[in-house]
Amino acid sequence: MKRAIAPTTVERIMREGDFIVSKTTPKGIITYCNPIFIEFSGYSEAELIGIQHNLIRHPDMPRAAFKLAWDTIQSGREFFAYVKNMAKDGSYYWVFTHIAPDFGPGRSIVGYTSVRRCPKRDAVQKIEPVYQQMLQAERNAGSRDAIAAGTKVLVDVMQQSGMGYEELIFSL
Repeated sequence: MKRAIAPTTVERIMREGDFIVSKTTPKGIITYCNPIFIEFSGYSEAELIGIQHNLIRHPDMPRAAFKLAWDTIQSGREFFAYVKNMAKDGSYYWVFTHIAPDFGPGRSIVGYTSVRRCPKRDAVQKIEPVYQQMLQAERNAGSRDAIAAGTKVLVDVMQQSGMGYEELIFSL
């Protein structure tokens, strides 16, 4: 399913007690989505199940952020991040996400579970300019070197802060 709607400037704010939950295959195909995911994404359950999770990826999110996410979860570790998602109608919503691998026999990864909750507004205000810098670096680098350019921006931010990735995210 391809999105036909362009992003808008309309923001949807998650409620404090809400949790968006989804499960995917190891390839990122949605196998489960809770009612809050359906509500915020604007898609029906039938439109979401069997579709690639990146359907809700907002174009303001740098590719390097998702490369880091995939590298982390495919290695069997949990991943945390602030993410800007795009709903079916083009509106957007920020989440604080936790993605964890689901393990089968022999610790093989059989899928992923993602739980997203209402992000801290001040954390969004801090991470958004970093994502904008990463995205600009990706655009300037061209398609072949885009992810490396975006990653370099994030690595520079971590080095300037003296923190690793998770420490940086939890400090926001």
